[in-house]
Amino acid sequence: MKLILPVELAANIEPLLPPNTTFVRVDSEGNCDGNASDAEIYLNGFKLKNTTLHKVLAAAPKIRWQHTPSSGVNHILTPIFLEHDILLTSGSGVHAIPIAEFVLNFMLSHAKNVHKLQNLQADHYWLKWFELQELYNKTLLIIGTGNIGQEIAIRAKAFGMNVFGSRRHPEPLPNFDKIVGADEWRSLLPEADYVVIAIPLTAETKGLIDAEALRLMRPSAYLINIARGAIVDENALLTALRDGWIAGAGLDTFAIEPLPPESPFWSLPNVFITPHCSALTPQLYDRIVALFLDNLTRYRNGKPLRNVVNKNAGY
Repeated sequence: MKLILPVELAANIEPLLPPNTTFVRVDSEGNCDGNASDAEIYLNGFKLKNTTLHKVLAAAPKIRWQHTPSSGVNHILTPIFLEHDILLTSGSGVHAIPIAEFVLNFMLSHAKNVHKLQNLQADHYWLKWFELQELYNKTLLIIGTGNIGQEIAIRAKAFGMNVFGSRRHPEPLPNFDKIVGADEWRSLLPEADYVVIAIPLTAETKGLIDAEALRLMRPSAYLINIARGAIVDENALLTALRDGWIAGAGLDTFAIEPLPPESPFWSLPNVFITPHCSALTPQLYDRIVALFLDNLTRYRNGKPLRNVVNKNAGY
């Protein structure tokens, strides 16, 4: 059995591979360091480009299973990929803990006015009396109650927040006070102090957070996006932030990444920009490797794999 491994994960995985397993390494441009024509398993690297994916598929026509370390798969489901009969699995769940912690970072930074406090420190100025907020008893709406949404809810509840959620098929979940269907979340926007986007990017969710949704939010509300940038209508969001429809935003993802230097988002005082890094901790690599190796064992034994992607649904 031959595998294709990305160079950035190969050193972590190679010593743990079972006997009688061979592999080739592939770089970020799709160049393999050996013959991949008989490989049947492809573990792709981070930030997989279409050109890289298509180059690997051309070099390895016998691939039967591809695993991606990312939760989102919108960048993989290209027409060329869909022409192949390849089982696709995702890294769903491995990012949940660090991303959930990062969401709390966004909320606490906003509530405690960390930006102003840092400016005061830089100016050596002791200004004691200005308004700070609490997360206690504030209302959080999480759009998407999968692994990441549920980890966010655990932490929000620890701060005494009211937690609402939305999902395609609503059902009660621990740490959520209310869960509505995917077509009902807009009705909750006027109640939310914080809105977190935690859904995959699909044809249905592209541009989901539009001007209408932003208009429904409170002027004091804060939007957080740790999913995919294209879920938000960025032009509408710019208007909302400039004109005070909402108080601010914490944005870890954008429609175009890296965010261009000329983007107006950089200069908005009520935006906390991070470079799509909310999941990046040393522990993430251990979880990625563990999930892949577990699925590899399942694959070798003919058992169902974890996190199989529904290509029609897009996640």
